[in-house]
Amino acid sequence: MPKEDALHEIEALIGARLSRSTAERAAHGRSETWFPETPPDAVAFPETTEEVAAIVTICAAHRLPVVAWGAGTSLEGHGLAVQGGVVLDMGRMDRVIALAPEDRLVRVGPGITREALNAELRATGLFFPVDPGANATLGGMAATRASGTTTVRYGSMRDNVAGLTVVLADGRVIRTGSGAAKSAAGYDLTALMLGSEGTLGIITELTLRLHGQPEAITAAVCAFDTLEAAVETVQATIQMGIPMARIEFVDAEIAGIFNRMNGTHLPEKPHLMIEFHGSEAGVAEDATRFGEVVAEMGGAGFEWARSTEERNRLWRMRHAAYSTCLAARPGSMGLVTDICVPISRLAEAVETARDKIAAAGLTGPILGHVGDGNFHAILLLERGNQDELARAKVLAHDLAAMALVMGGTITGEHGVGLGKRALMAEEHGPAWEVMGAIKAALDPFNILNPGKLVPQPEDAR
Repeated sequence: MPKEDALHEIEALIGARLSRSTAERAAHGRSETWFPETPPDAVAFPETTEEVAAIVTICAAHRLPVVAWGAGTSLEGHGLAVQGGVVLDMGRMDRVIALAPEDRLVRVGPGITREALNAELRATGLFFPVDPGANATLGGMAATRASGTTTVRYGSMRDNVAGLTVVLADGRVIRTGSGAAKSAAGYDLTALMLGSEGTLGIITELTLRLHGQPEAITAAVCAFDTLEAAVETVQATIQMGIPMARIEFVDAEIAGIFNRMNGTHLPEKPHLMIEFHGSEAGVAEDATRFGEVVAEMGGAGFEWARSTEERNRLWRMRHAAYSTCLAARPGSMGLVTDICVPISRLAEAVETARDKIAAAGLTGPILGHVGDGNFHAILLLERGNQDELARAKVLAHDLAAMALVMGGTITGEHGVGLGKRALMAEEHGPAWEVMGAIKAALDPFNILNPGKLVPQPEDAR
């Protein structure tokens, strides 16, 4: 059998680092959200680009699917081997390969997590800023073109990846980008691979742009009577040119959940969480100006978290919002929406989303990156309740359609994966078919993460 032949060849290549155990396959067949468990046929643990290339070459010869796996923190089923095959766990490729502090560049393996990288960089005065919340691997973050809480100041992975090493579907190894600040040399293959979700190639190295660690950091939380007032505060802050490093929104329902689950005492109203980076004098000035805007907009409960401990506690609470919301409804699973709209339509979009959630009879607290118009409804579903799941899927589609009408997108940061693939034609029209043509050109046998992102044969029926 071709599958067995392929697995025997991979086992001969890497030995015990190919696992077919039930436990390992199950661990690499689970999602963070509502998708059913889909274990692969085997899990491989490569350690070098050369091993990845050899494994992909074997799989190509036998037409066996290959799916890359980082930390398993994605929310749209990106890493699930829905057509079987081999999952490549990149966790052993987790080194800092080369650091060039004078160029503010670092070359890393795909399996290193953002927290581990920043721990390595601590003594250099540099850091990597993209913060999706979860302690994801850098390879996974590149593959999904991740962003997060700091995007409003530092940009997304699109802005912070200078180059990649990628194994293509036939086993060829290519290197994209360079250490230069800019280039006009041909197609931007780095950008093509960012957000391709492992469907065009397997990322085995990344060259990342670093930033100077700020001299001073301060953070605050404040409540508003209405969402509109909170959003208007952000709009005014942006228009005034006050440089926010993070600006996050949580609704009244999440504020209440934080109080119940974390022992906080937040007013059960919409809240903004904000952070400023810079010099001591600059941060103090930015904080003062922002406080004046908040006062004008009727914000209340304004509280600065000046110490490192207070700031860390604030952002840990925000980063853990998903798991905290799940814990607030024991036995639940999540379906997380991820629409992004022009900031001028954000308040309207969130209020409409809230009304649609209520009309669907579902529980769905809302939070988001208010500085760039991206927000999430965390739909808390009773595990095994097919009626709730069906209503949640319809609701997610309706919210995505609303975002498109408002000039937005179906996914601001979580990516497409399995969960949003059916919405791609609505957003992109014929351009989605072009994506499929690129996939077919680079992966004619459809072995790289099949069933994801691009059109499939069943879409034509």
